[in-house]
Amino acid sequence: MAIPITVLDCDLLLYGRGHRTLDRFKLDDVTDEYLMSMYGFPRQFIYYLVELLGTSLSRPTQRSRAISPETQILAALGFYTSGSFQTRMGDAIGISQASMSRCVANVTEALVERASQFIHFPADESSMQALKDEFYELAGMPGVIGVVDCIHVAIKAPNAEDLSYVNRKGLHSLNCLMVCDIRGALMTVETNWPGSLQDYAVLQQSSLSSQFEAGMHKDSWLLGDSSFFLRTWLMTPLHIPETPAEYRYNMAHSATHSVIEKTFRTLCSRFRCLDGSKGALQYSPEKSSHIILACCVLHNISLEHGMDVWSSPVTGPMEQPPEEEYEHMESLDLEADRIRQELMLTHFS
Repeated sequence: MAIPITVLDCDLLLYGRGHRTLDRFKLDDVTDEYLMSMYGFPRQFIYYLVELLGTSLSRPTQRSRAISPETQILAALGFYTSGSFQTRMGDAIGISQASMSRCVANVTEALVERASQFIHFPADESSMQALKDEFYELAGMPGVIGVVDCIHVAIKAPNAEDLSYVNRKGLHSLNCLMVCDIRGALMTVETNWPGSLQDYAVLQQSSLSSQFEAGMHKDSWLLGDSSFFLRTWLMTPLHIPETPAEYRYNMAHSATHSVIEKTFRTLCSRFRCLDGSKGALQYSPEKSSHIILACCVLHNISLEHGMDVWSSPVTGPMEQPPEEEYEHMESLDLEADRIRQELMLTHFS
């Protein structure tokens, strides 16, 4: 028979004297199927997160009896993958919805602190060349080290006066810039940009742009869609292809760019807090930004642990604001246009 637990002080439960914890839920007491259905991840993955984040989640205070790192992680995974603080999920691990909210905040910050450990471009030349080889094998596009795009994640309105987060559909959102490799692993994630900024403006102001403009990744480029400006380090599709080479280039570009579209669908499917199906994230822009980044960290960790990026059921991404046409972009950078023309002549003629 279940024993009801009355929660009198959420802080008392979350933090405690020494390292005593209030263990209500044991991973070994449930099946893998249960863990996957409730929290979206298997047992060994959760154990890895406990080892990775345990120190950050075990901060002792002057209060008694704390929620264990294991339970905090389960609460956070439950929210990330379901998009809501469901009563049944809190009941399953024996904590209130208020405590679940605090657990999500703690786990989110612990993951954000480790973002650079899991989200980055390869550091060595051989790994960079491997990236180029893998993208080339996909559709014949040479020199590509990543695919870039933006995705909007709905958030609650910060306040009535602040319109900077209102996107072109009239919804409040964060416009998140991401770059992925051919497996869907994220190599750059910037989640702090307000939804009113168009994709090209986000990229223009990003640290990613600064890195490429400074020549950090010479003799290589990213692929981006028509919402971005053509750059010497960013190849975009031709607006109106005319020659066979231009058509072949656009086809290879589209096939390669589809990798990040699939990645976005998988992110929104695995982490339902991002897809808007349960409503907008009910946090400030800063906290929402951290939650999105935490989900991206988990996405990459899951890839490292052999969980295929395409293995999650894909139900489609959250509805995105419509893209505008940027017919004028193609002639803004003459050197970039020359590089693209040479690329088409050399590899697609």
